Amino acid sequence: MTANVDVQVTFDCADPERVARFWCEVLGYVVPPPPEGFASWDEFGQTLPPEQRNSAFACEDPSGKRPRFYFQRVPEGKTAKNRLHLDVRAGAGLVGEERLSTLQAERKRLEALGATCVRVMEADEINESCIVMQDVEGNEFCLD
Repeated sequence: MTANVDVQVTFDCADPERVARFWCEVLGYVVPPPPEGFASWDEFGQTLPPEQRNSAFACEDPSGKRPRFYFQRVPEGKTAKNRLHLDVRAGAGLVGEERLSTLQAERKRLEALGATCVRVMEADEINESCIVMQDVEGNEFCLD
């Protein structure tokens, strides 16, 4: 195995562009430029057969340091809890009330984008506070 392995995070979803644009806002990612010869992704999409339009979409870290996210349309809906989830590290290095306040502020921002709060887990003797959320299609993630 090579030492230089890249990672892409792939989401199965119903509406790839909607979910991708949500995660762009959450993480400060950007949509990559459309293929050469097209002014926009919409223009490119018009060249595809109707059943292939919005079948996939992606977003990238503008610095190129974090993994690319890829969203692919699948016919079935989400039916169970994710086996893998993202931790959005909005409160890294913070503790106590300062951490919870920071997480709550980020929660409100993400709810305005269409996220849903599942539960707030306040700090105890072992763990710091975190907030379990769902994205616009119900994929769980944590504000940590």
